[in-house]
Amino acid sequence: MNKTAQIGIIGGSGFYSFLEEAEEVKIHTPYGPPSDNFTLGTLEGRQVAFLPRHGRGHRLPPHCIPYRANLWAFKELGVTQVISPCAAGSLQKNLKPGDFVLCDQFVDRTRGRKDTYFDGPCTTHVSTADPYCSRLGRIASEAAAKLSVTLHREGTMVVIQGPRFSTRAESRWFNRMGWSVVNMTGYPEAALARELEMCFVNISLITDYDAGLEGADGIEPVSSSEVVKVFNRNNELVKELIKKMIASMPPERSCACGESLKYAGV
Repeated sequence: MNKTAQIGIIGGSGFYSFLEEAEEVKIHTPYGPPSDNFTLGTLEGRQVAFLPRHGRGHRLPPHCIPYRANLWAFKELGVTQVISPCAAGSLQKNLKPGDFVLCDQFVDRTRGRKDTYFDGPCTTHVSTADPYCSRLGRIASEAAAKLSVTLHREGTMVVIQGPRFSTRAESRWFNRMGWSVVNMTGYPEAALARELEMCFVNISLITDYDAGLEGADGIEPVSSSEVVKVFNRNNELVKELIKKMIASMPPERSCACGESLKYAGV
């Protein structure tokens, strides 16, 4: 099997059976080992590389995920386009559990994570004004329409450090700021992909209402068990959405993601 891929998927363990003619590949990087071995296979006639973000058995908490190694390894495999589904909590009442949100912005509330490949001696400032690939976003929207799933076409993800959930005060603040969803892994994935000039799209599956909405219209506070329950219930739908996306993704890119470093140097 040719150990290369154009499309990368970062997701949960339920995606292993997703790929045809799959083969496990171990990748070494200058940033240490990735979260796990990669699974390479075909999907809709395309070569795809899959990586479980938290490792098998969900053994890596959000603040311990080797984000730099993960994205670098995708690049080593030849990946130019990354699909990143994730579970997320809703910060707004109109974003309901089971809905999908196509995030177009993020707010970083993490700390201490290695979030760049440019540690010197050359100074590089990569723009993340629009951190997600709009072309992949359009493809995701069209795929969702074919499946008749509820997908909100824009939204801001606030990324918290984890592994704890937000306090009620934090969650209410996020809500008042107008942010859409809260998650623990969305940063620095998108920023690192931009530094590697890869297209990157996030698809957030709403699994719960965050703590700040508790008490409104009978909304219950977030719990790990409820997050897992809703995500597992919608896992097949996430897979179908990704399959339809890949079937529509042209081999050649027509966006500016591949030139992210063109004006980033000093």
